[in-house]
Amino acid sequence: MENRAQWGTRAGFVLAAIGSAVGLGNIWRFPGVAYENGGGAFLIPYLFALLTAGLPLLILEFTLGHKYRGSAPLTYARVSKGAEWMGWWQVIIAFVISVYYPVIIAWAMSYSWFSFGKQWGDDTVGFLLTDYLQVTDAGAVGSLVMGVFIPLVIVWLITLGVLFAGVKKGIEMANRIMIPLLVFFFLCIVISALFMEGAAQGLNAFFTPNWEMLKEPGVWVAAYGQIFFSLSICFAIMVTYSSYLPKKSDVTNNAFITAFSNSSFELLAGIGVFAALGFMAQATDQPVSEVVSSGVILAFAVFPQIINQFPFLPEVFGFLFFASLVLAGMTSLISITETYIAALMDKFNATRKQAVLYGGGFAALISFIFATQGGLNFLDVVDYFINQFGIVLAGLFEVAFLAWFAKQLKPLQSHADAISDIKLGKWWTICLSVITPIVLGYMMYGLLKQNLVGTFENETGQYGGYTSDFIFNYGWSVAIGAIGVAVILAQFKSWGSGKLDVPVSADNKEVSS
Repeated sequence: MENRAQWGTRAGFVLAAIGSAVGLGNIWRFPGVAYENGGGAFLIPYLFALLTAGLPLLILEFTLGHKYRGSAPLTYARVSKGAEWMGWWQVIIAFVISVYYPVIIAWAMSYSWFSFGKQWGDDTVGFLLTDYLQVTDAGAVGSLVMGVFIPLVIVWLITLGVLFAGVKKGIEMANRIMIPLLVFFFLCIVISALFMEGAAQGLNAFFTPNWEMLKEPGVWVAAYGQIFFSLSICFAIMVTYSSYLPKKSDVTNNAFITAFSNSSFELLAGIGVFAALGFMAQATDQPVSEVVSSGVILAFAVFPQIINQFPFLPEVFGFLFFASLVLAGMTSLISITETYIAALMDKFNATRKQAVLYGGGFAALISFIFATQGGLNFLDVVDYFINQFGIVLAGLFEVAFLAWFAKQLKPLQSHADAISDIKLGKWWTICLSVITPIVLGYMMYGLLKQNLVGTFENETGQYGGYTSDFIFNYGWSVAIGAIGVAVILAQFKSWGSGKLDVPVSADNKEVSS
């Protein structure tokens, strides 16, 4: 019998997978992307991308983890001994994300408190950048910002505490509490926003289709990008989570539930955000187009402005919004951190407590640099490059390797069909062997062209207007360095005798973490 932790229930796994997929990007990225790329018309390429890339990749990773029963490095090593580095690459990408992602959760935690008394005042942008984050010039670290550092420590204590408890008693239990709370809080936000004056104006702006935009290739690329980044695929999470499934698990159905739950929450977020933006537009006598934004500014500058104008119980509305960000972020951070906890346990035969202490503790220490005055600039560049040139490129390698070189699609399809009610047809293999590689390749070509041209044309003709030195030191170096570290880790001969053999479970009972 394999000595590997398992989920207590199917619902526990599905909630954990949904918790990983539903993150900050669902709330602050999707509404803006949809609005900028055709409004209601964007739902067509979005759904097409979900069915031709997002869902097939999710099924692929669920099946991969379930069949080979390991963390990403162990799973890829079991597929092919020379492929272990690809698993480590995805794990290192997750590690990099885990050192800055909790800082954003810490901001949301602070803003949950600031909501009582609306401590950000009228100049919400100035409060965010100057009073709270105390932002300094790009490249300068500056001093530690205690208003960020203290909640950051709390975020890490909660995350590592959950991971110490294991798969069933920690991760599963945390998601059973956090996901229902997140849905309840956000439903309260949406319902409140829908009853505000101007909400219809905002929803009209969000849903009105611009059919002409469908002729633009960039709109379809944006749809694939949104699906790709919002489902937690191609950076070790879903492979790791599915490796904890019992032998008899309907992986295909679980993937459908996870994917459509994630998309449903994104749509709900779009409704809530644009209803609130419509209210703000009417309150300030501006068109909706003038108040639309996304990312950090939407969450920590625009929404406080909306809260300032809110007609009833603004403090409660603000708390619910920022508490939703905290919950969405925490469930994702737990899943991201578990990837390298599992990898350390598999590769170096560490106990869970050792892996959490050393792996999670190391990530926490590095994350403190993002709690300094220079933290926002570091976060901005690292986030862009590790996502665009880490996750997208790793995804391209994953699909190309499994579909074209390792010839794993048919064996994985047979495995999924043997344990799932929904049978995979030709659409699955065609999507993964043709459509997804082409889309990811096109995305990489566009990103490389855009960023490399910017780098060589002039000093600031690149992402964010940062200098070439800053971009190289904290952008390119991080993305390229992830590959180098992965190759090095793959050289350690730590797998025990027989560890690379695919285990066969004797039964479906829970085993200790």
